[in-house]
Amino acid sequence: MDNKLNKKLFGDDFAWGVSTAAFQTEGACTKDGKGRSIWDEFTSKKGKVLNGETAETACDFYHRYREDIDLIKQMNIPNFRFSIAWTRILPNGEGEVNQLGIDHYNNVINYCLEQGIEPWVTIYHWDLPQALEAKGGWTNREIVGWFTNYATICAQYFGDRVKHWMVMNEPGVFTGAGYFLGLHAPGRTGLRNYLPTIHHTVLSIVSAAKQLRYVLPDATIGTTFSCSHIEPYSQKTRDINAANRVDALLNRLFIEPLLGLGYPMNEVTALKGINKYILPGDEANMTFDFDFIGIQNYTREIVKFSLFTPYVYARLVKAVKRNVPTTLMGWEVHPPALYQVLKQFAAYRPDKPIYITENGVAFEDTLSDEGILDTERVEFLQTHISEVLKAKNEGVNVKGYFVWTLTDNFEWAEGYHPRFGLIHVDFKTQRRTIKASGRWYGKFLKGDS
Repeated sequence: MDNKLNKKLFGDDFAWGVSTAAFQTEGACTKDGKGRSIWDEFTSKKGKVLNGETAETACDFYHRYREDIDLIKQMNIPNFRFSIAWTRILPNGEGEVNQLGIDHYNNVINYCLEQGIEPWVTIYHWDLPQALEAKGGWTNREIVGWFTNYATICAQYFGDRVKHWMVMNEPGVFTGAGYFLGLHAPGRTGLRNYLPTIHHTVLSIVSAAKQLRYVLPDATIGTTFSCSHIEPYSQKTRDINAANRVDALLNRLFIEPLLGLGYPMNEVTALKGINKYILPGDEANMTFDFDFIGIQNYTREIVKFSLFTPYVYARLVKAVKRNVPTTLMGWEVHPPALYQVLKQFAAYRPDKPIYITENGVAFEDTLSDEGILDTERVEFLQTHISEVLKAKNEGVNVKGYFVWTLTDNFEWAEGYHPRFGLIHVDFKTQRRTIKASGRWYGKFLKGDS
């Protein structure tokens, strides 16, 4: 262990945790009245997911939640972030509440508390009900009401015990990958889908957050943003401008309107098409004073001008072509990126607490008689946590760090190939094995150095 890195340096009020998501871990896709989500639909289509894999079983967290929560306790992790599957609560996205779904999450929450683990709940982690997608999904303005109703139900049923809430997970990813590039569910493409989805997502985040505040006035409410540190390929003006445009799309697109700064239309003029979806009164319903900002960082991106990329006129220079260390996702391993995005997001509201709600890595893990000696992941965690400490020591109001993720799981379009877990899962037997990284994190959180 890095002797310079000690939990005590962060203070007693720093929140250490681990993050998961319902669709990626639960399995039991048709169990106990659960409805079909856009990811159930998407993964059933040929060629959408690596090796044609699905999340029908995933980590079977739905049945094994006690075992996994016991492992969280064993690793001395005090905070557990997980999401609620919309279609377990409302199988069709609206209408009658499914009591068996309520019961499940009550059981998960109660068992966390029994084990001394604080639940942090994400209301939406990408698994939109397919029944609502059939009505237009995020492109339909009615989704503001659908989502707010769902969030209200979550608050009413779970808010007496859940004190920390995240409204949405990474809106920049599910809107861009799902409604513009078509790489994620529901597989829609083009600006005609993307632009209304952006605006309706912002309105939905704010509307749901306001309802959470109304129902749970004492709760801590935030939302999470994906962010990558962006650098230009060169100091040429066109590369610098290209990097600014990519930064606007990847890092600024959602946080700025939510802070009352509007959409970054000056940098990406194609975003001006959102104006046709902004109705009178919308501007007053696009901002919310969140209790914290959640940021999720994995890498940095190097950006170069490209005449052949419409709208942004920029392209990412792939890490594999830059002769730098990379992960199984092809992302560069660059710890200072986390420090840089902390500084960038803290500049918006220096007084506002920031939680790193996801940071982690996928490497090639090999199970042996000695377990998994994932020394690369241990180093990744140590170096990134060191960058958090650096930012904190420079005055950034960073208040927590959550590792992605607890167990190896279903990684969306990449299937089961990239393993991000602190715990190895044999997906044939569902056997769990804590990796060296999980053991290191446990020792670190215990205070051993």
